[in-house]
Amino acid sequence: MTLFQRVHIPRLDGAVAWLNSEPLGPAEVRGHVVLVNFWTLTCINWLRQEPYVRAWSSAYRDDGLIVIGVHTPEFGFEHEIDRVREAIGDRSIEYPVALDNDYEIWSAFDNHYWPALYFVDADGVIRDQHFGEGRYEKSESEIQRLLGIEREPVVVRGIGVEAEADWDNLRTPETYLGYGRGERFSSPGGIGPNEQRVYGLPERLGENQWALSGEWTIDREAVVLDQPDGSIVFRFHARDAHAVLTPGDAGPIPFRLLLDGEPPKTSHGLDVDEDGNGLLDQGRLYQLVRQREEPGERTLEITFHHPGAEAYSFTFG
Repeated sequence: MTLFQRVHIPRLDGAVAWLNSEPLGPAEVRGHVVLVNFWTLTCINWLRQEPYVRAWSSAYRDDGLIVIGVHTPEFGFEHEIDRVREAIGDRSIEYPVALDNDYEIWSAFDNHYWPALYFVDADGVIRDQHFGEGRYEKSESEIQRLLGIEREPVVVRGIGVEAEADWDNLRTPETYLGYGRGERFSSPGGIGPNEQRVYGLPERLGENQWALSGEWTIDREAVVLDQPDGSIVFRFHARDAHAVLTPGDAGPIPFRLLLDGEPPKTSHGLDVDEDGNGLLDQGRLYQLVRQREEPGERTLEITFHHPGAEAYSFTFG
């Protein structure tokens, strides 16, 4: 989609359902400035952006702004409507959300990113777009420009998993675990796609490398634990470490996290305690580590005590 060629907002009728609203389309939003936000519930970049989108929706609603969230799932389990509904509740999202399970709206916008913002004027013309995190002041200025107002920007501070990344110390990229997009896998023997196999750890993990221990199956999207007490080990450099996990059909699965072979203590994330204990009870992003001291190169090990755990990706902040 090329900007500045009077591209009008596409139809939104490809959604399989709407939350917080009746279905909306160009006719329903005509005369309003619209901010369209593409997201998926496990995306750490969207989670860190969401406080701003939430604040803009609240601050400019009475000025004529309509925010529309478009949830386009990245992973298979994100198609479940109840899971999206729960994520909306967790994030206190009150604006309309279209469930784009079939990628119809995504394709209509020719979108390729999570998160993505599209700024639409009152005539239905897309005037600006932004992909990824950041550029918050400029985005809010664009909203004000389209609304024809000028005021001080809202004050936003993300808390918990929504907190801004420690960009100066972030040296480990998002890493997918399934064989479809996986990289930097270091267990001896490499990946056996769709094959139940016993994996082991290498003598040494390099920075940004990961490995499996125990009996796992590596499918296109995820690694799936076949026997109890299997582990994922990751060498990373960042303040925060997160993992996209789901228990699948296995029900709640207890797990234990170690950091450099020890309980994480004060470096534990929101989803583990100081001793490293956590519970995998639903499909979402889990914050495993948040370091309070100067971040350095660390090794995390997460061990799942029951089979059935599915791990999709690690992200960092």
